[in-house]
Amino acid sequence: MLTFIVPVRHPQNARDWSRVKQVLKQTATSIAGQESDEWRAVVVANTGSDLPPLPPRFSVAWVDFPPNPAHDVNVPTPEDKFEIFRYDKGQRVAAGLVHAPDSDYYMVVDDDDFVSSRLAGFAARHPDEHGWYIGNGYCWSEGSQWTFAHPTLHKACGTTHILHRDLMKIPLSVADAPRPHVRWLGQHGQTTEDLVAAGTPLQLLPFPGSVYRIGHGNAHSLSRSIWRTFILRKNVLMRPYLLVRNSLRLKRLTPALIREFGMGEAVGKSR
Repeated sequence: MLTFIVPVRHPQNARDWSRVKQVLKQTATSIAGQESDEWRAVVVANTGSDLPPLPPRFSVAWVDFPPNPAHDVNVPTPEDKFEIFRYDKGQRVAAGLVHAPDSDYYMVVDDDDFVSSRLAGFAARHPDEHGWYIGNGYCWSEGSQWTFAHPTLHKACGTTHILHRDLMKIPLSVADAPRPHVRWLGQHGQTTEDLVAAGTPLQLLPFPGSVYRIGHGNAHSLSRSIWRTFILRKNVLMRPYLLVRNSLRLKRLTPALIREFGMGEAVGKSR
């Protein structure tokens, strides 16, 4: 069994809650497209949040965490601001683990991304692994007919790790979880290195596993569009080899990719 945990921000941290609902619904549709039945999903949201209708196999873990004062990261901030951000997300992930403590594997999915329909079946066929990281995946910005094939997506996106339950160190309650572990649950950039150091290395998922939606107004990272991120940047344009390399990684958004990642509604609404 693979459990997808979808942490949703506090409503007061949303610039446009109706937009949060829209993209969450699209992410839930993507998750629900799994080819195997060996999965479930937990949305973690503040009590009273107005959520969209969710597909079967979804449940909600209601929490009462306060708004994150360091939610927006569009300006330079001290490291302690990022610690607050990681801890806020980590608490929500921990709440999801407590809500569904009996899975074989867990995957944190940011509330605006898309996942491959092959993930649950793949995990079910490999029950004895530590887990996998998604190095190869895609970036996509709304309105674009192109994706960017990212070779180290696990360093850029939070929807990129499938971990065995033993690595999650599931607490009895969120209050029982040590602060360093909660902070660890809320980050993704060092996950692979940390688990190598712990003697429980992850394997590279052998196929592209997620699509990182970038460049929309409610993105946590305030990311920019595909073109402005990977092509139309000064440091890329001034380095011909980078421009050629990144241009070669641009891939058409094909019907097959849209089907595999359950992106139909998102693509349709963005046109």
